Amino acid sequence: MHPSQLGSDHLQMRSSTHTRRLRRSLPPRLLALLGVPVLLAACGSQLQPMESREVNFQGQDFTVVSLDLHREALTLHWKNPDNGQPYGDIQSLREWGAANGKRLMFAANAGIYDQANAPLGLYVENGKTLVPLNLFHGNPAAGNFSIRPNGVFVVYRDGHAAVRTSTDFKADAKPADWATQSGPMLVIDGKINDQFVHDSASNKWRSGVCARTPYQVVFAVSESPVNFHTFAQLFRDKLDCKDALYLDGTISQFYIDGTGYAGAPTFMVKPYAGIFAVFAEQ
Repeated sequence: MHPSQLGSDHLQMRSSTHTRRLRRSLPPRLLALLGVPVLLAACGSQLQPMESREVNFQGQDFTVVSLDLHREALTLHWKNPDNGQPYGDIQSLREWGAANGKRLMFAANAGIYDQANAPLGLYVENGKTLVPLNLFHGNPAAGNFSIRPNGVFVVYRDGHAAVRTSTDFKADAKPADWATQSGPMLVIDGKINDQFVHDSASNKWRSGVCARTPYQVVFAVSESPVNFHTFAQLFRDKLDCKDALYLDGTISQFYIDGTGYAGAPTFMVKPYAGIFAVFAEQ
């Protein structure tokens, strides 16, 4: 979430028809009609336990990616270890992976970041806390991160994932392997964030994440502008998530191996800080 987007959800944006940005060899909708699940291939003919599908909810389309953490390693990446510079975009991370014998299977931009393209909230990478938890209480009119409560997506040392409010994450005091802070929380203990307005005209491309079970992580990105309330309903009512966290809006994209990019139009994308990734060995 770049500072140029902070507060932008309090401005009305005209909803328009979005030419789908996801490039596919066969559209998931067509595959679904054929009864074929869309699975992401790793190397050769083996299939990974990672599913990408198109979901229609309340007349709007979303791309949903589900990961089994028992069999997939979900990681976070900010800076290239070879030169210490931020990756900035998914393609740069993909190229780094290829140069190191890794094939990028899935990627998504992570949480809030500042004007220097550094994480503004908690950021834990490979067990190291590079940015501490941010419990700043600001004016909700100042930006999405200040809409209470914000939260943390975390993968703990034992490998299980969770979405926690920032205050609950602090109270838990459990060491994390991977974590990113963003906001607002979309769903909290099965309830939609009460800061959201059902018929809000603030429509953006939006991405979010939940841990449907401790080892099943679900990411979703909208394929056209949508308001917070509808996006939260998607996670609660369609994706069966008890707790869900908003990741970003306007600039959010997913990369899915074999199909391309989903989410916001490429011309709207700006440099990212943290990037979620799933790699396969080549």
